[in-house]
Amino acid sequence: MRNVFAFLALFAFPATLTAGTGATLAQELPAAPSPADQTPANLPEGEATVAQKRSAELDRLFLELRKTHDETKAKRIADQIYGIWNQSGSATVDLMMGWANTAIREKKYPVALDFLNEIVVLKPDYAEGWNRRATLYFLMNDYGRAMYDINKTLQLEPRQFAALAGMGSILKETGRKELALRAYERALTVYPMMREAQKEVGEIADELAGSRT
Repeated sequence: MRNVFAFLALFAFPATLTAGTGATLAQELPAAPSPADQTPANLPEGEATVAQKRSAELDRLFLELRKTHDETKAKRIADQIYGIWNQSGSATVDLMMGWANTAIREKKYPVALDFLNEIVVLKPDYAEGWNRRATLYFLMNDYGRAMYDINKTLQLEPRQFAALAGMGSILKETGRKELALRAYERALTVYPMMREAQKEVGEIADELAGSRT
C-alpha cells in the first residue's frame, strides 16, 4: 500500500480516518466543488484579483486534465497544478515547506513535523500544508491523524487528487475496501489518467467481486 504514497510523494516534492474509525463517507468524501465555491469572497480588490486568476488557471488546467488521454501530458498538467498549489503566498511558509520536504526525504520525521505544525498554524487556509502533514503522518503510521489532515485538505481543495488517493490508501489499509474504492474513483474523476488510482480501482473491484461470489 505504501507504493501509493510513494507515488503521491512525487507530486509533493516536484524539480496525503478521523481520530476514531467511525467517520462517515460524507466526512471522508466532500462534495465536488461548484464554480461558485471557487470564487474568492470578502477579499481586498488586489488580493481578489490574484485569487481569481489563480482559480481560473486551476479550472483551466483541471479541464485539460480531465480531457486528456495521454498519460505523459496528464502528468505534465498535474505537475502544473501542483506548482500552483505549492504557492502559499508567504515567503516564510514556503521556506518552512522546503525545510519540511528536506526533512521528510532524509526521514527526519520529528523535524518535519515541527515545521508542518507551524505551517498549519501560520496559514490554516493553505491546503498543501495539511496535505503534506497528512503524508508525513502516514509515513509515521499514524492513520488517524493522517485522515484528519486529508479531510482538512479536501475541505480547502476538494479536487486534491493526491489527498483523495491517499484517503483510498488508508481506507484500504484499514479494511474499508468499498469506501476505498469510492475514494479512488473520486480521484479518477479529477485525474482520469492517474495510473496508481486506476490500478487500485481494478484490484479492489476484483477483490470485492470475489468476496461476493
